[in-house]
Amino acid sequence: MFAKRPETVMGHTIAEPRPTLMAVWLAFLYVGVPLLVITGLLDLAMQLFFGVCTGLWCLQ
Repeated sequence: MFAKRPETVMGHTIAEPRPTLMAVWLAFLYVGVPLLVITGLLDLAMQLFFGVCTGLWCLQ
């Protein structure tokens, strides 16, 4: 939005913060995995209660 001037410490320019590989991995663990588990359980419940397979796998 607004361009900030680069921060300097003792004459050295500090690099801007950026996402790291570890941050992406932790975001996947904290958001992606629980979301996959919850939607998988909802899919399984739909199949067991209504007999309609709506997901990627179907129980026979």
